Amino acid sequence: MEPLGRGEPAQAGRYRLLAAVGEGGMGRVLLGVAPDGRLAAVKQVHRGFAHDPGFRERFRREVEVSRLVSGAYTAAVMDADPHAPTPWLASVFVAGPSLQEAVDATGPLPAAAVRHLAAGLASALAGIHRAGLVHRDLKPANVLLADDGPRVIDFGIARAAEGGTDLTHTGVILGSPAFMSPEQADGRPLTPASDVFSLGALLVLAATGHSPFAGASGPQSLYNVVHTHPDLRFLPPEVRAVAEPCLAKDPARRPTPAQVLELLGPLPPVQRPWPPAVHALIARRQAEVAAVLTKKPGRRGRRIALAAAAAVVVVAGAITAVTLTSGDDGAATAAPASTPAPVTTKPAPNPDPLGPDRLRGADLCQVLPSVPGTGKLTPEIDVHFFECVYDTPQGQWLELTVGGPVTAKGTAAGELDGLPLSVDDTAGGCTASVPVVDRPDATIGVEASQAAKPFAKPCDAAKAALTEAVKRLRAGRAGSPAAPGGLAPVDPCGLVDTATAQRIVGPVTKVAPTGLHECHWQVGGEVAVSLERGTRPVQSKDSYYDSTGTVDLGGVTAYLATKRSNPATGFCSLTWQHRPLEEDSSENVVVSYRTSASTLPDAEICRQAQDFAQALRPGLPKP
Repeated sequence: MEPLGRGEPAQAGRYRLLAAVGEGGMGRVLLGVAPDGRLAAVKQVHRGFAHDPGFRERFRREVEVSRLVSGAYTAAVMDADPHAPTPWLASVFVAGPSLQEAVDATGPLPAAAVRHLAAGLASALAGIHRAGLVHRDLKPANVLLADDGPRVIDFGIARAAEGGTDLTHTGVILGSPAFMSPEQADGRPLTPASDVFSLGALLVLAATGHSPFAGASGPQSLYNVVHTHPDLRFLPPEVRAVAEPCLAKDPARRPTPAQVLELLGPLPPVQRPWPPAVHALIARRQAEVAAVLTKKPGRRGRRIALAAAAAVVVVAGAITAVTLTSGDDGAATAAPASTPAPVTTKPAPNPDPLGPDRLRGADLCQVLPSVPGTGKLTPEIDVHFFECVYDTPQGQWLELTVGGPVTAKGTAAGELDGLPLSVDDTAGGCTASVPVVDRPDATIGVEASQAAKPFAKPCDAAKAALTEAVKRLRAGRAGSPAAPGGLAPVDPCGLVDTATAQRIVGPVTKVAPTGLHECHWQVGGEVAVSLERGTRPVQSKDSYYDSTGTVDLGGVTAYLATKRSNPATGFCSLTWQHRPLEEDSSENVVVSYRTSASTLPDAEICRQAQDFAQALRPGLPKP
């Protein structure tokens, strides 16, 4: 676990947040406390999902069904808010390592423990399928080991990510390729039998220490899942008898969870099903939680100083709350004059090569042509302004993030080129990062995955790549300059001055950047502007929204969406294309405005959002 970063929210709905726990496929997981004192795992979804027009409705539907799942081997859903600026889900907290962490730390499990694992997973899947769900992402990270058995988490929620997000249309694989079913890897419709295939792969991992389908890269793993047969010769016979039928390529030939329990037969009763080393690991996790709970509050509230696996930071999405008051006639009224808002002056550009102004326009897929000791790198995924994923000759993935919405994490590891270095070493890889000059809320970082070759050292790869990236960025060798008319070099906080913002939405108490490409104007809540790269915007057909349509912004078509969550809360978002890119992608501008505790009508909310959009357009470059 690690402490919350400076300025991070300490609350999600009714849940008080204490520390960062780890990362899920869709977002960050935090340790929270419910009003009744129960501990909760609070998952805040990734900002890319929060911006997707259809995600929130899919998330809401999946959460409602997930609440129906119960049983001894699942972490029950406690609460959720799909309408929050950053949607979140709270489930019962399990103070134990994941199956992957346990195997990495203590080695393969003995056959008796694998049989107990199989029984727990089959029982969990039976409950999940009974509720009408397919897990879709049953992998080692989504199986936690408690003292009395396994717990399956994140059931059903992966489906909310399917649909219209950039993350599902740009080569990013949602899920773990080595644990997908053949039909999932092929993009075919899924049935509960898909989860049974994943169960079989998990049993092989637990018994041998490795996946039966892992390849040198994600695409190779997917190929193996579809086309190759796993080598099960070294599995204990009692484990193979269960795993082999689960791994049938034909879904119709796989057993159901109930039939898996029949294959296992009666198991002897045990209070502690795992080897002593795994129970010792569980005890250490429980001690970490106890230390968090007993830590005395500091100046910012509760600050925790514990080392453990960390996660990619998930920051609030662009749609955040704006509190307005209203008079009897329903019109918005300004805050009292006794609370004057600050008037800011746009600062002079920062000339430092590692400062925000110079970093914004860097072409990240040209920063690292090669790394000493690693060799030539091949850019594979280029989705956002602030990141690029490279492939190495060794089968590693190196994700370079420059000025993204990520705070430094991990443990202090000295300096790198005069900047404080942090290293976060986890079971699946390692991240090395340094802060952006004058912007400690953003970092320059490299995350290195575990390589396919044995004895790979991802931390060495991450630090070497970060060293090379910092050297090249400082020397101005980040490839070709940004394309003329592109949004990447633009400071979003400089697009609307404070006086203009106050004229449109009332007194501004703070103007705060998030990363290098998003800015928030706080007016009791926030108005947000994001400069993004993704799919070309279209009018939403999602039933989540109360209304959608188009508006004209001086010759530019903007796509509008409104939502009234309750009589006092509504929002309006505007998205328009700044310039087209290849295929169906483009650079886009998003202006989001939410009101709360206000009777401001939807038309007025959207009018003010349009005024804000019109005010910032003159500051954008000509495409």
